[in-house]
Amino acid sequence: MSRLRITDNHEAVEITQECKPSDSRYWHDVIDDTTREDLKLIANVQIKNLKSDECPNLLVFPRDLGYYGDDVGEGRIISFHDDCISTGNIMGFFGVNDTQVDIISRFAKTDGEDYFLHYMLQRVFAINLFDIKHTLSRQPIFDFLLYLFPFFLKKALRQGIYKKYRRFEYNDSNIRGPIDINRHIRENIPFRGTVAYSTREHTYDNEVTELIRHTIEYIKIHPMGNGVLNCDQETKNAVMTVMQATQSYNSRERNRIVNLNLRPVTHPYYSEYTALQKICVQILRHETIKYGREKNKIYGVLFDGAWLWEEYLNTIFTKAKLVITHAKNKTGENGILLYENKRKRLYPDFYRKTGDAKFSFVMDAKYKHLGQNEDDISREDLFQMISYMHVLPARHCALLYPIELKESNTSAIVPSSPLQLQGDGGEIIGIGIPIVNEAEFSKYCDSQGIIEKQLVVEIKKWM
Repeated sequence: MSRLRITDNHEAVEITQECKPSDSRYWHDVIDDTTREDLKLIANVQIKNLKSDECPNLLVFPRDLGYYGDDVGEGRIISFHDDCISTGNIMGFFGVNDTQVDIISRFAKTDGEDYFLHYMLQRVFAINLFDIKHTLSRQPIFDFLLYLFPFFLKKALRQGIYKKYRRFEYNDSNIRGPIDINRHIRENIPFRGTVAYSTREHTYDNEVTELIRHTIEYIKIHPMGNGVLNCDQETKNAVMTVMQATQSYNSRERNRIVNLNLRPVTHPYYSEYTALQKICVQILRHETIKYGREKNKIYGVLFDGAWLWEEYLNTIFTKAKLVITHAKNKTGENGILLYENKRKRLYPDFYRKTGDAKFSFVMDAKYKHLGQNEDDISREDLFQMISYMHVLPARHCALLYPIELKESNTSAIVPSSPLQLQGDGGEIIGIGIPIVNEAEFSKYCDSQGIIEKQLVVEIKKWM
């Protein structure tokens, strides 16, 4: 089995020989012909062409879970040419046959601990862990799936507990359905005053809710299970609701329940259960997925860094209770009209619209390499920002992007010099948000939290 580790947004890492340097963000085993063939199955292929029915054990978040934008589908997980691997915004873990690849964030520590990725995942999916080294396993696919579980559990339960018709078999004197002659003869001779019959009942206790219950019980025994299932009151209530609904739970029936759920839920009313069902099956089958013998099997959990960065910033603004609109182009929420008489809309990541352009602003999240001068802003980004400002209208615009902070410094946010626009006026600035480097995860969270507060202070200057 070959294993490789590389960071996101990295160009042309050569893998012609074994590489295990002191900087463990980059290492790989010896690459042989079999590994090359494995990598070619997934390299240079647009994500949208990795169809879910052909790669059912590969989750690319957010596209495969179907709620946010699809632009991630245009990218590639990796590019592979002449024994050199290049990466983009995708982070996470995937495997192809016996080849495993970790794509960690470019802000990971040199010892390989990816605090930044786990911190963003915990913020976006509302998980609270204090010590990663003692809670996370060495199986990234399983750890990432645990992050997703409470998020989709809560979304599904907001549609109500899943209910469907199910056939039950009884043997008593209170006949409520058709008599099962064969079973009656087998169980009630000599006659004991009971009759074997079956009924079809609309019930909460079915294979879908049983699958969720088995997943909950499975997570409980994991080192970070307590943090996952008790991350907030809504999650606690959802777990309790499922447990109360599954009175026929039997731990020995796990394999049978999983097999009953291999076909996804398609009920239009319970649409959110499709993603939850898939996550549960992945968690309960992760060993089978990893070590199965299917030819050309592709598995893993991957995240689009650009989406994750945007959603992470949204958690900061929400926590600070800033009156800022977060637009979502996939669902058509909170767009701004481009023309007066047409429905064409623009979707800036964040904006504030008031009656006075001086107190209106627009912000765009960029998970890319940017510096502190105007030449680092691409022409496309610049024109996009100007369009937003003109249509809104607004006098302030900011690009929010991560920058590496080598040493702990809680007063590191320094906006770039503003670009003053001609014509209607206005200014565009870049705000580099430092990503701290701490030895312990708890200190990392505290230091990053201070920087987040500084970001809020900077934004409030426009309000």
